[in-house]
Amino acid sequence: MKLVILGLALMTVVGCVSNIDPKAAPPIASDRCYGGAIRSIQEFGVTPGNTPEDNAAALQKAIDWAARRGAALFVEPADEPYRVAGGVVLRRNVSLIGVHGPVGRGTRHPEKAQPVGSVFAITDETRPFLTVENATQIRGIQFWYPQQTATNASLIIKYPPTIQVSHEKGAQGVTLSCLTFYGEYLAMDFAASAAKICEQILIEHCYGYPLGGTFIRIDYCYDIPRILHCHVNPANRRFIDGGHSREVIDAVMARQTFCYVIDHTDNAQLMDVFTFGTWGGIHLGPATYGQLSNFNLDCVAVGILKQGGNAFNRNWQIAQGSIIANAGAPLADIHPIIVTGRGHTAISNVECFSGPNRALTTVGQSQDFLLVQGSERLTVSLMGCRMRNYAGAEPITIENPNAIIQAEACVDRDENPYRRRPEGNK
Repeated sequence: MKLVILGLALMTVVGCVSNIDPKAAPPIASDRCYGGAIRSIQEFGVTPGNTPEDNAAALQKAIDWAARRGAALFVEPADEPYRVAGGVVLRRNVSLIGVHGPVGRGTRHPEKAQPVGSVFAITDETRPFLTVENATQIRGIQFWYPQQTATNASLIIKYPPTIQVSHEKGAQGVTLSCLTFYGEYLAMDFAASAAKICEQILIEHCYGYPLGGTFIRIDYCYDIPRILHCHVNPANRRFIDGGHSREVIDAVMARQTFCYVIDHTDNAQLMDVFTFGTWGGIHLGPATYGQLSNFNLDCVAVGILKQGGNAFNRNWQIAQGSIIANAGAPLADIHPIIVTGRGHTAISNVECFSGPNRALTTVGQSQDFLLVQGSERLTVSLMGCRMRNYAGAEPITIENPNAIIQAEACVDRDENPYRRRPEGNK
């Protein structure tokens, strides 16, 4: 019954938008459609045939109209992408909604090797494409960089972020959902400042492969940022033009950046996140605490880097995950998990193993399972972890003399039980 109601609602939205006279003036506040104002961006002059500059101006006009009404703008699907210049500001109370073309063969344009549907084509190398303010959402959109290389590392274009938090106002209550990126350098940049923080940021069901190595960056977000169900993989682009070459993936690894980066956050939540072919998986900065669960970090040099700036609330619970650390650095520098600084790290049911992969240059092993660095007192507890394919004599490398490490019910590389007490005895 719920599915039927939802289907009828979606039919109502699409029908309401498609039946509007495109020559009519934009509706006033009393001109209601689907219980509120929702208009196609084409009604404001955003069309596939326009220049990027003209489309950017028309899209900004549409957003300014919607901001005064708390309205939604429908990115009407088209056979050709909308070419739009950067510098567009998604003002408060505006929703930008598309049809969410599926990742895979459904997005393929067989004749022209380009995504179709609700697609923005971006070529601006100087400005972020969208800057978001308070109470905004972006759903079901594809962002395509047609000039970005997929095969030649020397031709990688360092585009500005596709979506960026406002640095003038900060942003609260932003939702980014069901977005797909092709050829981006940095997809979503929510690195705010202490003076202009961002809060209540939800990023979910997003897909891409950033050629700068960082997909999502969040900083100064004290009210529970959430990164859920995100998938980063160089194979994402193969349904358009064959995908990323080994040379390009190796170049992304060489940047030594992390796919997911967060700092200055309270009780952050990361769940069901995946990356392949980025040097680092997840960087949990020194001013963070929270939970990380149900993750897969494949073909990385460092899976998780957990730092901590104090012993009170710089604690992370890390559970139910898999890390394949096997590439991007000399063997001695490949570590599935690194813990440093202060605070506590609880690791449970995390498996790490290594091996070759033809998609990129690999070492095939990690140095260890866990590297503990620094000089300040910190604590780490491990439960039910399986440790394979590490080169060191021990799965845990301790370079911090003040660290307290405990392990129970773990399994080492030889499939023997592994246990560690605080004093170091098995």
